[in-house]
Amino acid sequence: MADNIKPILCVVTSHPIRGDSGEPTGFAMVELTHPLEVFKAAGIPVEIASIRGGHPPIDFFDLSDPVNDKFWKDKEFRAELAQSKILADLDFSRYSAVFFAGGHGTMWDFADSEAVQTVIREIWEAGGIVSAVCHGPAALVNATLSDGSYLVAGKKLAAFTDEEEAEVKYTKVVPYLLATTLKERGALHQPAPNWSENVVVDGRLVTGQNPASAHGVGKAILAQLTQKA
Repeated sequence: MADNIKPILCVVTSHPIRGDSGEPTGFAMVELTHPLEVFKAAGIPVEIASIRGGHPPIDFFDLSDPVNDKFWKDKEFRAELAQSKILADLDFSRYSAVFFAGGHGTMWDFADSEAVQTVIREIWEAGGIVSAVCHGPAALVNATLSDGSYLVAGKKLAAFTDEEEAEVKYTKVVPYLLATTLKERGALHQPAPNWSENVVVDGRLVTGQNPASAHGVGKAILAQLTQKA
């Protein structure tokens, strides 16, 4: 099934601190491991990249989650994570899809990253899948196509909601409110009640609202890739 599918590029944040709060942050581990489990079970190759390369900072390091625990005990995964590739150094034509995991760190380094904007544009315009979960859609905030339009304009998507941000008490810590900003870019934001699974597919754009949506985003990406294959 996966023989003719190019790798999926999974991108995580390199940002370690929540704004001026001094609190550590990074990528949400569950939002990487749950989609990875789906991809690996299907035999689709995966590569991990981050903005700065090397070992990315981890947030929500919860080993009571069985999928997190399984991956953390996997030496191959640990080594790949520790040596995450520098996003800007990659040849984006090698990938069938790009997936952006969440975690609050993304709010500080995804939106303004030239490499993030380039990988999204190149993969999208080559007919590939662009996907993200929770705060991962921060990658879409400034992503434009070759004609200068925002990729999200007129498209349905899910992202961490302003209500969820308020519930975790970070509305004054993050540099912008994610859902509000995506709507300002023309996105048709599709919110669900706080913390409930919510996966939205609009053509080749696959997004999820929160950690509970990570597995479903992985499955939706897989469904698209295997359809095309």
